[in-house]
Amino acid sequence: MEVEGGNTSANDAVARKIPIQSRRAKVFYQFTQQNLPACKPVLTPSWIVTTFLLMGVIFIPIGLVTLRTSHSVIEIVERYDTECIPEKFRGNKVSYIKDSTILKNCSLYLKVPKHMKAPIYIYYQLDNYYQNHRRYVKSRNDQQLLHGLKSNDTSSCQPEDSSNGLPIVPCGLIAWSLFNDTFKFIRESSELVVNRKNIAWKSDRNHKFGKQVYPFNFQNGTFIGGGSLDPSVPLSDQEDLIVWMRTAALPSFRKMYGRIEEDLDADDVIAVHLMNNYNTYSFGGKKKLVLSTSSWLGGKNDFLGVAYVFVGSSSIIISLVFMLLHVKNPRPYGETAYLSWNR
Repeated sequence: MEVEGGNTSANDAVARKIPIQSRRAKVFYQFTQQNLPACKPVLTPSWIVTTFLLMGVIFIPIGLVTLRTSHSVIEIVERYDTECIPEKFRGNKVSYIKDSTILKNCSLYLKVPKHMKAPIYIYYQLDNYYQNHRRYVKSRNDQQLLHGLKSNDTSSCQPEDSSNGLPIVPCGLIAWSLFNDTFKFIRESSELVVNRKNIAWKSDRNHKFGKQVYPFNFQNGTFIGGGSLDPSVPLSDQEDLIVWMRTAALPSFRKMYGRIEEDLDADDVIAVHLMNNYNTYSFGGKKKLVLSTSSWLGGKNDFLGVAYVFVGSSSIIISLVFMLLHVKNPRPYGETAYLSWNR
């Protein structure tokens, strides 16, 4: 009797498994044949018109708020690469910029159009500068930036991998072409303090550039590129370099130089004393100085607001067109009971 009872229990277990397996097979069949329960709305004209109209009502106010916020940002943009060439050298700008015996100091005067609330961000802008060139982007060694001379494979940095038989730290064309124009700002005979700390991404400072890695044999070759680096300061603190090493995707880009942490009043005249060292004349590039405030959306950029307004306006126009077509040429609805998923 005990044996028979055991067999009965086993048979019951098998019987219970069979419905489970059949249900799984049925669900798998529905999945592979795309017959699972799903929301399949019938897009009637009223639904379509309402949806497009709702999109317009939502998108247009968002776009207007975004545009208003962008226009609240005060921005001063001044191109200086042409003005900072002496008259007698304007016929041969390349020879002027390459002549190290000529002092390349220059002065600009900027008038503040409206009250600019601190912090005021200082950027340099380069145009027609292709940092996204494949060979340029690859000309670096991330392991060397993090570990220094412990990283021996610097073949990707050629031709700026070594000089005079010694390795270069940091190696590569990106570091070699470091931007080296400098700016000093004067208001009413007093110099404005420019904060140049925390201009690079914190993740870059902490995880991509070594705290015990120092510049070595940098810009010591016969062919000098851009700026030099202080050999006593670790790469993690060389924020100009860190900002420059984050290459731009487009040929016109801005990079942060520093921050002015005091307000500027309307009609203030700011004298800018700069050193025009960086060579953009060889390839027809442009250099600009940018002073800008910020908003909760960031800097001045109308694209997002215009895009929202454009999409919202287009949605309203489409909804009106569909409504007129439906009123002019109404069509009877089909019987939804005959749809394949309702049979």
